[in-house]
Amino acid sequence: MTTTAVRDQRSAIRKNPTPADFAKSYRELLVWQRSIELTVALYKLTRAFPREEIFGLTSQLRHASVSIASNIAEGYGRGSKGEYRNFPGMARGSALEVQAQLVIARELGLGNPGEIANAERLADESGKMLWAMMQKL
Repeated sequence: MTTTAVRDQRSAIRKNPTPADFAKSYRELLVWQRSIELTVALYKLTRAFPREEIFGLTSQLRHASVSIASNIAEGYGRGSKGEYRNFPGMARGSALEVQAQLVIARELGLGNPGEIANAERLADESGKMLWAMMQKL
């Protein structure tokens, strides 16, 4: 392949990326890996929440965190760039939802403060990574 052809191919990828341009599998995406870390951290954190929160913050935090990784994976599996483009946005919305819920948990004195800080860091990183991904699509 000529130098010009390689440059043209790279340029086409940057202008019109598809999921495969980012990784061969969604599992290779750092943002997906980070969202799994977040989900595991939140499940551990919420184990210590009071029983009366099982249908409140516990459920909401767990659901929102699972949605982050799930939307990344589902978007990757979509057949077109147009369909794929919507899913990082939904995942980012869930990351921001987790961030808001962690503020509430901290203000209510629920959970271990160190674990909350770690979860906040992971949620923030996930949100920033998703924003960067959205800008490239």
